[in-house]
Amino acid sequence: MTDTRVLHTRPLQATAFAPFGQVIEAVGPPDRLINAGRCGRHHDLARLDIADRAGISVFRSESVTLPYRFDLVERHPLGSQAFLPMTEHPFLVIVAPDLGDRPGDPLAFLTAPGQGVNIGRNVWHGVLTPLADPGLFAVADRCADGPNLQEHVYPAPWTVLPG
Repeated sequence: MTDTRVLHTRPLQATAFAPFGQVIEAVGPPDRLINAGRCGRHHDLARLDIADRAGISVFRSESVTLPYRFDLVERHPLGSQAFLPMTEHPFLVIVAPDLGDRPGDPLAFLTAPGQGVNIGRNVWHGVLTPLADPGLFAVADRCADGPNLQEHVYPAPWTVLPG
């Protein structure tokens, strides 16, 4: 039997997350004011990369607690996935580099209130992992028919601990 491997969370920051996608958040002054000056627009924060038809869905996921144990990651070759929390609660974002059509060692990011992510097309990532209920997210991703999922099970599980 193989021992569990350990990951520590790190704060979600745009530069560290850049190889996997974009952080979606309103940082600094807005790019422009709209709606008669009442609304600041932080413009074009993520690039949706969808092969055919994009849509917006709502996901409600069961929450988890730390330590969190997992062995499954997945990727979507036909489209990126943007996860926008509909609450202020943090969630885990687990991603892994691609090592020749299989995932490498994963990284675990912990979001701050107001942060979402756009996980790039074909990027290995963990399943949706809210840390509090109700685990409610708006998700912009591929909504066309046909397969768009590859899964990988690590030979030994990983355990995510607080940073």
